Amino acid sequence: MFARFLPMSEGKVPPTNASTPPSVTAKTNKATDPWWLEMVKTLGLAAVFAIGIRTFVAEARYIPTGSMENTLLINDRLIIEKISYYFHAPHRGDIVVFNPTPTLQQAGFHDAFIKRVVGLPGDRVELRAGRVYINNQLLPEPYLAPSTLTSVDTCAGMQPYLAQPQVIPANSYLVLGDNRNNSFDGRCWGVVPRNYIIGRAAIRFWPPDRWGLITDPKAPQR
Repeated sequence: MFARFLPMSEGKVPPTNASTPPSVTAKTNKATDPWWLEMVKTLGLAAVFAIGIRTFVAEARYIPTGSMENTLLINDRLIIEKISYYFHAPHRGDIVVFNPTPTLQQAGFHDAFIKRVVGLPGDRVELRAGRVYINNQLLPEPYLAPSTLTSVDTCAGMQPYLAQPQVIPANSYLVLGDNRNNSFDGRCWGVVPRNYIIGRAAIRFWPPDRWGLITDPKAPQR
């Protein structure tokens, strides 16, 4: 009922009784891999893809403590994006996840931290009457609860970094928790080198009633 058309070559009609070319036989044999081998290949590619995404693009994290309340609550689930910092440095006001610095490792900390960037490289940072001053200017912090004071009283057992004014070194950042009364942060142990920063908190996806973008608090850049 249906005519089968074969490809033409140099104007000659191919013989109807031609045997199957060796190359076709080889391809047919190659396509008969066992199902389990195909599954292993598929899972391997998926694993490589997932590792690549987590390493270079984004990863999920959860909040284990109350140091960022009320911006982030315990057990919030976040997407940490990593792409933007390939193109620009962290901004003041960004909420970042970072690996523990050598000082924190010596104090016994090994898990990643999440805090807000307050001081940028070259900034002169100091505390006055419970407020943060950057380059002699009061830093507006709209993300803090009303009447919040920032002091070094939470740094028991160590010499606080912000016990006196500090100039933030090159390629380093001062990070603080939004819950200043319950946050072990840069006031106590110092700055975070840029290469310790994993990425920026971009999206909260859990719980469902609080999902959405983690918005920029509009803190000034300088």
